Amino acid sequence: MTDNPRYAKRRGQLRISTIWIVPAVAVLIGLWMVYNGFVNRGPLVTLEMKNAEGIEAGKTPIKTRNVEVGRVETVHLSEDFSHTIIKARLNVGTERMLNTATQFWVVKPRIGREGISGLGTVLSGAYIQLQPGHAETPQRDFEVLEQPPVAPPDAKGLRLKLISGLGNSLSTGDPILYEGLTIGRVEATQFDSKARRIIHQAFIQAPYDSLVSSTTRFWTASGINVDVGAGGVKVSFESLESLLGGGITFGVPEDMPPGQPVKSGTTFELYPDRASAREGSFDRFIEYVLLVEDTVRGLEAGAPVEYRGVRVGTVVSVLWDLRAGQANVVQLTVPVLIRIELQRVERGTSEMTLAQWRSRVERLMKRGLRASLKTSNLLTGSLFVDINFYPGAPAYKPQTYHGRQVFPTVSTGVAQIEQKITNLLEKLNALKIEQILDKLNRNLEVSHTALDQLAKTTEAVHALLDDQATQAMPNNLNETLVELRKTVQSFSGDSEAYQRLTTTLGRLDALMQELQPMARTLRKQPNALIFDKREKTDPQPKAFRR
Repeated sequence: MTDNPRYAKRRGQLRISTIWIVPAVAVLIGLWMVYNGFVNRGPLVTLEMKNAEGIEAGKTPIKTRNVEVGRVETVHLSEDFSHTIIKARLNVGTERMLNTATQFWVVKPRIGREGISGLGTVLSGAYIQLQPGHAETPQRDFEVLEQPPVAPPDAKGLRLKLISGLGNSLSTGDPILYEGLTIGRVEATQFDSKARRIIHQAFIQAPYDSLVSSTTRFWTASGINVDVGAGGVKVSFESLESLLGGGITFGVPEDMPPGQPVKSGTTFELYPDRASAREGSFDRFIEYVLLVEDTVRGLEAGAPVEYRGVRVGTVVSVLWDLRAGQANVVQLTVPVLIRIELQRVERGTSEMTLAQWRSRVERLMKRGLRASLKTSNLLTGSLFVDINFYPGAPAYKPQTYHGRQVFPTVSTGVAQIEQKITNLLEKLNALKIEQILDKLNRNLEVSHTALDQLAKTTEAVHALLDDQATQAMPNNLNETLVELRKTVQSFSGDSEAYQRLTTTLGRLDALMQELQPMARTLRKQPNALIFDKREKTDPQPKAFRR
């Protein structure tokens, strides 16, 4: 068949209908939206919680400063069913918030020591609060806090570590007080099972962080403090919040220097009370061992060591390191470990070393310094260690007990009384009681006889007093005294009898003067009344002898 130029040839052409333009545009828009959504979507974070109460996938928002920055996408259990895992998508631009210092917690109605919080979520539902961090290391996996943080990581202040023993009732959120003013909170509490210690993370807000120094002491402020002393009974508590739930207070003990400022992360000891904190400030001490021969009932660790009423130390342990086989000590003694706290004796900064203090105390021991146990409370029977000088004590001999120097002791006042009573009983036992009783019986018999005689005499006296003549004696005596008074009055200076008596005495005196020559003559010559008086011969001079 040959080509005919009069006829046109038909050829097939590919034509696209306009109806496909709309689906194509839709696909392009969808691809653009997928690309735009993939490029502009925010980071995905993984949150771990013990309980997902109030959290719903696709509904629970994530907020920062009450601004929504993300939403929860999925909620499911972990592989071991021990906790829940939440996947949340955050908005674009939130990558800077996610680092090692970022914190998450659930905001819901709570009742705590600070009051009621989260009431706004009663109608809107719970949401997850995001606290942005300012660390340099990024992070996408987080653990949701069970309680809201006390202070944000970037808050200005001081974070400290407080270590305490068992028995306190502190928990997260408890206040930190200074002179009754709340200036911080306990952020976290952990228990170290190996060391059997409790570690508290404490935050003190600025500008009160300047109150903490190297000499600051922390102690718990829970409950009511009752102090019974010479001034009466004193009851005090730090604050109502600490009274209900507990808290921590701090300060610098008396007679302590202000100290140097500290940095965040510094570790402090948390004492159970103010008195323990005061005791803990005495870190310069020398230890001694008391070998007590008397009973130590009533002596406990923490009892004071006093010198004439002034506390100079503390009892560390009673029945300390009791071992047998010591040749240089008495086996029946009870070892008591004490320490002399030098900061109680020193005032201010001292240049004396511990060795110099030991030498000084040893010199005092040689002069008679001794320790003894004395009663501090008669009701409870508690004892304390008293240090004083006893000049009559035995000479001091240096002695050690398990590496500690022995402080010489003397018997206590109670022991001395017991010894005196024992000596008295021994003397009583040594007495010949039978002979004493025989003599006592004889004395009793004599006494009975004397009492019988006394009874008879008493009866005779009663009979005499009952006699009418005896009863009339007072009247007769009164009459006699009246007559005597009249007689005395008759001899007064103006009476006639007195004048006659004076005249008679004058005549008698004249007569006596006249009789004196005759009396002298009769004394020299008794026969002068019969014979004449002898004439005296003239004296003859003696011849001269050759």
